[in-house]
Amino acid sequence: MHAHRPESDKQTTPDLTELMRGGFRLTPVTIALIGANVAIFLIMLAYGAGLWHSPNDVQLEWGANFGPATGDGEWWRLATAMFLHFGLVHLAMNMWALWDSGRLAERLYGHVRFAAIYFASGLAGNLLSLVTHGNQAVSGGASGAIFGVLGALLVCLWRERRQVDPTEFRWLFGGVVVFTVVTIVLGLLITGIDNAAHIGGLISGSLLGIVLARPLSASSPKPGAHRWLAAGALGLAAAALGNNIPAPSYLWHDELQAREAIREFLSGDQRIQDRWQTILNPRNGGSRSFEELAGRIETDVTNEYRESFETLSALELDPLLPSAATVEILKKYARLREEASKALADALRFHDQKRIREALEMMRRAPYVARGIPPPPAPDVKPDNRVRPPYK
Repeated sequence: MHAHRPESDKQTTPDLTELMRGGFRLTPVTIALIGANVAIFLIMLAYGAGLWHSPNDVQLEWGANFGPATGDGEWWRLATAMFLHFGLVHLAMNMWALWDSGRLAERLYGHVRFAAIYFASGLAGNLLSLVTHGNQAVSGGASGAIFGVLGALLVCLWRERRQVDPTEFRWLFGGVVVFTVVTIVLGLLITGIDNAAHIGGLISGSLLGIVLARPLSASSPKPGAHRWLAAGALGLAAAALGNNIPAPSYLWHDELQAREAIREFLSGDQRIQDRWQTILNPRNGGSRSFEELAGRIETDVTNEYRESFETLSALELDPLLPSAATVEILKKYARLREEASKALADALRFHDQKRIREALEMMRRAPYVARGIPPPPAPDVKPDNRVRPPYK
């Protein structure tokens, strides 16, 4: 049996379907959020992000949520991560969900309250993600905030269920429930979906939906004590999450320092290799004596590798840093190249052909020995003395 509303109720009760069809000027926050997310994605594409998938390093540079970085004092990442997406499919799915749910939520709660629900839920979702994943995952995306909007929608629809058409209620409430449940289940089954952000956003959005409730009509139920209970629960949850943020396994600024040192070393090594080739090229030798050749090797090669080794050794790196092992390999490589070039200079001064060949072989083997792997056999032909560094 279908229950028809009295004519007086129809005049005061909003038509939810019509609210969803509101023009752009009626939902400016939703439109602005979608525009901001799309604009940031396009800008990131222009600066090297991938269309279908962006590497973690790119996301980290733009402000993704990551334990060693966020916990290193970069707490703003809890907010910036809401606007980063790892690919076009990720962006499209989130923007479709925001468009579908955000317009109705903004009309039901109002612009300011809707914005508060969106941003607070996104922050809460990213905070729970940080507590859950710690140092194990780089996360980003608007889904935590969107799940907050869904949670607030569910609360509003349930609270106003007697004020709206039963068919509309079943269609909207059921659709939101099904979408939410299916997405969370998929998050349990598919690696790479940040369910912690989804759940954190959903719970916080539901509580905020109670706290920020506003009546749809004169017949809407009064908030009563539920508002204060929800506010208390939200505060306790935020405090609990804040007190359980795991300590980062390493500090992100130390990792960035190590990466910069590696980049500078590789750039310097390329310059040394170019000089090395110039020195050993017979056409550039002219009438230089062995003593002059040895001096150039010591100045342009030996001393340069010594300085590179000392620069890397001056770094005080936590062994847990991802780049710490690479720095150690490069230190060993620089030391081996320094010793080999010094041996070559000495051999040249004594005109010792055997020691010259041994020094050149040391140079060839250096990148392999530094990494602890067996070097390939020396070629029968004249070797290419432009020995490659262990990492590019």
